[in-house]
This record gives sequence, C-alpha cells and structure tokens, in this order.
Amino acid sequence: MRQLWRNRRAQADPSPFDLIDFAIVDLETTGWAPEEATITEIGAVLVCGGRVRAQFSSLVNPGSAIPEPVAVLTGISDAMVASAPPLATVLAGFLSFAQGCVLAAHNAPFDIAFLTAACKACDLPWPEFQVLDTVELAHRVLGEEEVADCKLATLAAHFNTRIKPRHRALPDALATADVLTALLRRLAATGVRTLAEAVCITEAVCINSEGGTTQPEGGAAQPQVELSAQPGPGDAEPGLSVQ
Repeated sequence: MRQLWRNRRAQADPSPFDLIDFAIVDLETTGWAPEEATITEIGAVLVCGGRVRAQFSSLVNPGSAIPEPVAVLTGISDAMVASAPPLATVLAGFLSFAQGCVLAAHNAPFDIAFLTAACKACDLPWPEFQVLDTVELAHRVLGEEEVADCKLATLAAHFNTRIKPRHRALPDALATADVLTALLRRLAATGVRTLAEAVCITEAVCINSEGGTTQPEGGAAQPQVELSAQPGPGDAEPGLSVQ
C-alpha cells in the first residue's frame, strides 16, 4: 500500500471545483456482485486543483482463489495476492487516505457497493462520503456527437489522459482523475459553480437515463507508505508506485 504526497500548487486557470479534495477510487474484484465476490486491489488518487496530490495502491488477499477469467482480464493472479495484506488492513488504509474528500469513481455504484459491503464485513464504519460518478457526469457534459459511449477507455481517449486504463486499480484511478478534471472544467464553463449542483445534475441524469431514481450508495505482507515529490506512473509494477 503506497501513498505519494505533493505540495499544492495553484492552477493557471482555476475552476470553482479546484479547492475541493477529490479521492478517485478504482477497484479490482473477483467478480461482479459484492454478495458473491470480494476486492483484490484498491487504487486511489487524491486530486485538488486538477493535480494529483497523493496516490494509494495495494493488492488485497481475497482469502479465496481468483476465477481464471478474472485473472486473465486483470492480470492479477493468486500468486500475486498470496502475500498481500488482508482486506481489513487495506480498507482501513484507504478510508484514512480518503477522509474528508469527495469520493469519485467511474461507474461509482459498482465501487461503492463493494466498498460498503467490505466495511460491513470488516466491521468498519462507512463514512458519509459525497459521491460523484464520472459515467453520469459524462452523460451530462458530453454531447452524443462527441463520444460513442461513456466507457472509461472511450473517455480516456477523448480527453487524451496521461495514463490509459488497463483493468488495474491505480492506472484506472489515474485515468478517471484526468477524466473527472476535464469534465468538471467543461461543467464549470456551462455555469455550474458548486458541487451540490454537480451532484444534482448526476442524479437527474440517473433518473432520465434509467426511468427511475438511482442514488449512489454510498502471514500477510504489511502495507507500506512512501513520500515522494513525484507521482508514480500508472504502468508501475503491480501494487507499486515507482518514483
């Protein structure tokens, strides 16, 4: 589990969202439903003013075998997680990392469902995060003529993100961070000035697109923390952030 910290620097063209701390999170899991699967990796980045200020990354020992199709998709094998910290340790570290932030994720209901289920299983309280879903935000901000869909890979290509998503938690969180920053700047240009307005917009999109109301829900190796002046690249070795 790694954290990289940077000093805050002002943006040249500030937006009304630049003073908000966002924790962008991405998970890798053993399956699609938290009732039947568990987390194998948590990656997160702290973004303020459009800049990455810190990174968090750790593999998780799921306590059971990773299904072969999932291992092929993510590249995360049983051998890789054998000496990883248990879920309770990594989850507590992530919650500390994200404390006081607005939580953001691509297809946030998926990640939030797994995180809240994990908190329940580990007997950890789930903070009352405000949550932004970049999928719903993209539906609101981008026109149909701009992108074919709102998949993370599509948006990453559209905004030319510095890191491309590849079904690993930290690279996907970094890509989502760039997408979020670009979407919020586009949103600010339309006159949206507050996070409350942005959240209302994403909730309205949920209603319009689905026809109903969808509310976001909210021997192991020991985790490590490192300080650095530079964020690690998204194509680092699994579970590591390279300086």
